[in-house]
Amino acid sequence: MEHAPAWLTNSFIYLAAAVVVVPLSRALGLGAIIGYLVAGIAIGPWGLGLVTNVQDILHFAEFGVVLMLFLVGLELEPDRLWSLRRPIFGWGSAQVLICALAIGATAVAFGVRWQTAVVIGLGLALSSTAIALQVMGERNLLRTSSGQAGFSILLFQDVAAIPILALLPLLAVVTEPNEAVAVTHRTLEAIKIVAVIGGIILGGRLLLRPLLRWIARSETPEIFTAASLLLVVGIAALMQFVGLSMALGAFLAGVLLAESEYRRELETDLEPFKGLLLGLFFMAVGMSIDFGVLLKSPGLMAAILFGFLALKLVVIWALARAMDVPFQERPVFTLLLAQGGEFAFVVFQAAAGAHVFAPETASLLIGAVALSMLLSPLLLVAVDKWLLPRYANCNVPVLEEISEPQSAPIIIAGFGRYGQIVGRVLAAEGIPATVLDHDAEMIEAARAFGSKVFYGDATRLDLLRTAGAAQAKIFVLAVDGVEQSLEIVDLLHEHFPQLEVVARARDVTHWNQLRDRGVMRVERELFESSLRSARTVLELLGQTSEAARQSARRFREHNLALFEEMHPYYKDRAKLIAVVKRGRQQFEEQLAAERAQQAQREQQAQREVQGVAGS
Repeated sequence: MEHAPAWLTNSFIYLAAAVVVVPLSRALGLGAIIGYLVAGIAIGPWGLGLVTNVQDILHFAEFGVVLMLFLVGLELEPDRLWSLRRPIFGWGSAQVLICALAIGATAVAFGVRWQTAVVIGLGLALSSTAIALQVMGERNLLRTSSGQAGFSILLFQDVAAIPILALLPLLAVVTEPNEAVAVTHRTLEAIKIVAVIGGIILGGRLLLRPLLRWIARSETPEIFTAASLLLVVGIAALMQFVGLSMALGAFLAGVLLAESEYRRELETDLEPFKGLLLGLFFMAVGMSIDFGVLLKSPGLMAAILFGFLALKLVVIWALARAMDVPFQERPVFTLLLAQGGEFAFVVFQAAAGAHVFAPETASLLIGAVALSMLLSPLLLVAVDKWLLPRYANCNVPVLEEISEPQSAPIIIAGFGRYGQIVGRVLAAEGIPATVLDHDAEMIEAARAFGSKVFYGDATRLDLLRTAGAAQAKIFVLAVDGVEQSLEIVDLLHEHFPQLEVVARARDVTHWNQLRDRGVMRVERELFESSLRSARTVLELLGQTSEAARQSARRFREHNLALFEEMHPYYKDRAKLIAVVKRGRQQFEEQLAAERAQQAQREQQAQREVQGVAGS
C-alpha cells in the first residue's frame, strides 16, 4: 500500500485494529474501552509503529467526546438541567477543589514548586467524561442517583477546564511584560466568550428549530444527517475560536434542542458517528502513552499514578457518602471519577507551552493520566467480579432460610413477574402453595403485600426437602436464570421423580434444553402476550374480533407443532433452518389458499344475492 493515500492507509489500520482487538476484549469480559486502548497501544509508536501522528489523531478523535456530550444534552431539558444547578456547582466544585488541594499539597510536600503543584493538582483532579459517561450509559446508571451525581461533577469539570487554562499564563515563569496590554487582552477575550455563548443560546432558541424544520421538509435523510453534523461542528468551532471547551458548547446546544420535535432524529443520525469517534479517541489515548518516559522513570511514574488515584479515591468516596450515593453504587461511582481525564492532556500540554513546567514533566503527567484511563476499566472488571457481589447483600434485610417442613401440594420456585401470576391464581382458588425465592429485597416487597414467600435457593437439595418436594405433586419452575433452571430440573428428576414440572422458558434455546430433560409442560414467557398483541393489531386493521381470535389460534397451533418438529434438529443449524422455512412456507400457503376460498365464497354469495334482488 505504498502508493495509497495516507487517509486510506490510516483508516484501514484503525478499523482493522478495532475489529480484531475490541471483540476479543469483550469476549474476555474486559469491555470495549480496554479493547480500544490496547488496539491504540498496539498500532502506536511504542507498539508496531504503524501510526506516528498521534497528536493529530487525538485532536480529531476528541470530536467523539463532543458528539457524546451533544447527545447527553439532548436528554436533558432546560428545566431538568436547572434543577441540577446545585449538585453541578456545589458538589462539582467541591470535588475539583478538594482533589486539587490534596494532590497539590502532596506535590509541594515532595519539593515541587508551588506553581507546578497547582497545575498538577487541577489537571489530575479532572476525570474522563468519555469513559465515565460511556460506562454509565452501558450500565443504565445515568438516571440513578449515582449517575446524576457523577454527571453533575463531570459537567462542572468541563466548565472548570476553561478557568484552569486561563490561569496558566499567570503561573508561567515568563510573565506578560505589559500589564495593561494583558488586561485589555483578557477583557476582549471575556467579551468574546460572553457573545459566543449568548449567540448559541439565542440561536438555539430562535434559529435552530426553524432551520431543522426547513431541512426536514426536503425529505432527504442524508441532508438532515449532514445538517446534524454541521450543527455540532459549527458550535464546536465557535467554542474553539474563543478558547472554550468544544464539548461544553455541544452540550449546551443539545440542551437547547432537548425539547425539539427533531430530538430523536438527531440522536439516531449522530449515534453511529459518536460510537466510531469515541472508539478512535480511546485508541488515540492508547497511542499517546509515552512508554519511553515510563521506562526512564518507572518508579516516579508509578508514584504519580497510584498516588493521585489513591488521593482521589479517598476524597470521592467521602463525597459519595456526603451526597448519600447508595452504598451499592459507590464503588463504581468512585472509580469512574478517580481516573484522569482527557482534558488533563490539554491542560498539561498548555502548561508546558506556557513554560509553567518542562515538556518532560508534561510527558510524565500525560503518561500517568493515560495509564489511569487504561487501568480504570481493568479495576472496574475487578470491582464487578469481587466487590459488587458482596455489596449487593449490604443494607439488605438478612432473612432466615426456610427451616420448617412444608406440606403444600404445589411448590413455586421463583416469585418474580412470572411466578407471582401463578401464585395469585392459585391463592384466588384457595389452593395452597409453598413459594421459594432467593432475592431478599423481592421477598420483603412481596411480604409487604401479604404474600407468603420463603427465603431459599431451589438448587439446594436440603431446602427442597424442607419445602416438601418429596410429598408435593407439582413443581412450578419460574426462576429467571437459565442455568439455575436446568440445574433444578436435573435435581428434581434425580431425587423427586414423582413431581410434575411446569416450567417457564426464557427463549427458544431454553425451551429445547428443558424438553431435552423430559419437561413436557413448558411455556415461553412472552409467547401468549405476543399473540394477544397480534390479535389487537389485526382488529385495528379491520378484522372482526372472532376472525382475529381465529388467526391467533391457528398461528398458535402451527407454532407449537413447528416447535415439536424443530426440537430433534435444534443443535443442527442447517436442518433447523430448513424445517423452519418449510413449515413457515406451508403455513403461509395454506392461509393464502383459505383466504382465496373465502373470497370466492363471498363473491358467490354476493352474486346469489344480486340474482335474488334482480328476480
